[in-house]
Amino acid sequence: MKNAVIAGTGASLPSRVLTNHDLEKMVDTTDEWITTRTGIKERRIAAPGEAVSKFAIEASKQAIARSGIAVGDIDLIVTATVTPDRLIPASSCFIQRALGAPRAAAFDIQAGCSGFLYALQLARMGIMTGEYKNALVIGAELLSKYLDWNDRATCVIFADGAGAAIVTAGDPPRGILSTALHTDGEMAEFITILAGGTERPTTAETVRNNEHFIRMKGNETFKIAVRSIEDVSREVLAREGLTPADIDVFVPHQANRRIIDAVATRLGIDESKIYVNIDRVGNTSAASIPVALDEASRAGFIKTGDTVLLAAFGAGLTWAASLVRW
Repeated sequence: MKNAVIAGTGASLPSRVLTNHDLEKMVDTTDEWITTRTGIKERRIAAPGEAVSKFAIEASKQAIARSGIAVGDIDLIVTATVTPDRLIPASSCFIQRALGAPRAAAFDIQAGCSGFLYALQLARMGIMTGEYKNALVIGAELLSKYLDWNDRATCVIFADGAGAAIVTAGDPPRGILSTALHTDGEMAEFITILAGGTERPTTAETVRNNEHFIRMKGNETFKIAVRSIEDVSREVLAREGLTPADIDVFVPHQANRRIIDAVATRLGIDESKIYVNIDRVGNTSAASIPVALDEASRAGFIKTGDTVLLAAFGAGLTWAASLVRW
């Protein structure tokens, strides 16, 4: 049985930079308040006419080029997003068309900030069974389109961007070693958008009531995030007979610097092994891990043979981890 190997990565961010000082002029907040509570100093925000597929396509082109795989040989495209171009069709269809990958089955999934790891596992299973040989896995979000810029609990955190990875069949020891996915729908209300779906279709009333913006129970989510990321990280390590001491690089979901630090402390992972870009990028949900992974790999932070831990939590609530031999 072949391993699923990450052969190339890519990332794309909007050109507009929104700093904490910019936000001070827009909402009741300060640079100190944001930095202390989140670790974010600035984030990227898409322009009004830009759709999520624009950034997904650019990130995908980079990943394809770095992998050495021909576009025509991609046979699966999975995009993790909660902010698609349209409700119908899937954004993956637009991405497939733009890339020129007619052989690829293409669809979207939604698992919040854990989405990229969910999509990665789908690609991994397809490759390990032999059903697919080369998969394009994308995490892409334009969360700014769903932010209430008067709500400092959300508008200072979320941002836009896309990351992608080519996953191909390869031989051990390289590849995705273990993945664990979890969901608890009892906490579905913790991070949500109330209207726009079949439960509450869009009406003039839902628009007036600001029901199309992201709502989040921040304090409750924080506590669960730390515990769940620790638990799922230990789960994938235990499956391979490893401990946190065996991790060379930790690439966590860039949700909040305090969450990252708390998880690292609980796992006993030294700060020098953790890749963090939340200060520059903010929380880009499903794009968070692939963007950070691309930056880390291109910067030489991740080296061939490294044992890399990826871990996230998100709306649902969902949480996930993947252990990768680079």
